[in-house]
Amino acid sequence: MNTEKHPYKTREGGATVTIFVPYNCRNHCPFCINKAEYAHPEGFSVEKICASIKRMNEITPYCDFVFTGGEPFANLEALQVMLDEIPATHKVYINTTLPVFEFQSEDDIVKFTERNKDKITCINVSRHMQHYVVESNDDLLGRLAVPFRINCVLYKDYPARELVPYLDRFYKIPGASVQFRFDYTATTPDNLYEEKGDKILHDLKKIATYTGLDGCRMRCGFHFDYKGMELTYHKTLPYSTIVETDPVTGVTYNILYDILIKQTGAIHSDWDGTVMDVDAYANVTYEPYDLKWLQRYRPQNG
Repeated sequence: MNTEKHPYKTREGGATVTIFVPYNCRNHCPFCINKAEYAHPEGFSVEKICASIKRMNEITPYCDFVFTGGEPFANLEALQVMLDEIPATHKVYINTTLPVFEFQSEDDIVKFTERNKDKITCINVSRHMQHYVVESNDDLLGRLAVPFRINCVLYKDYPARELVPYLDRFYKIPGASVQFRFDYTATTPDNLYEEKGDKILHDLKKIATYTGLDGCRMRCGFHFDYKGMELTYHKTLPYSTIVETDPVTGVTYNILYDILIKQTGAIHSDWDGTVMDVDAYANVTYEPYDLKWLQRYRPQNG
């Protein structure tokens, strides 16, 4: 945990604000680090989260918002309340399994996306190769009124022989793209950009056309083309703050990439429980986002 107080710096537009919805999911993914928090819902509050959304909008009115959990789509009424607090200047992403259960149908989800098609930028749908969750029908993806992306964590000894069948499952769905994700709890600064010893990267280069690499201090993406479908292999560090000293001014900054609004409405500056000094962030220094293309290749025609 970073306990030292330094002025904040972030990229132009502001750090991404991730909102943990104040209600649980029914899943038990082994790589999820949030499950324990939902076992103790004391103090969870939609109203307090909305107040924190308003505050973050006041400070950075063009930052991205991400809803995660828990399961954002497990309570469409509460999700709508929180969405309504976010002005149109922001991009909004939702991480979800698109759950269908006895009180919620596929039609309910489709209607929700239709109502919010001008609000939701993209829905990131979890579909893992190993079945950790109860999945809704894949046909639902093509019915969504907003863009979507398939997210899949390749966890430990994933079945590499099933990569092609998995990709073939989605590539014919209009608008589909797939992002494979490295287990971020195992990511370090030393292996973030590692290529030679990265088994996942090696496996993907066997089955898809490599098109390039982009990245920044905190995360990177190896890009591929699979039968015309966009495919990305994403790696990110398990924290969101980097401490750096400006070589020109000598000022040391806490450089933020992600800010968290917890289930209670508390605002954190990292994933390890570090509470953010919100008033100090109101005076944040901005820098250009350091995400850039590091390699770029084009698929060969024919």
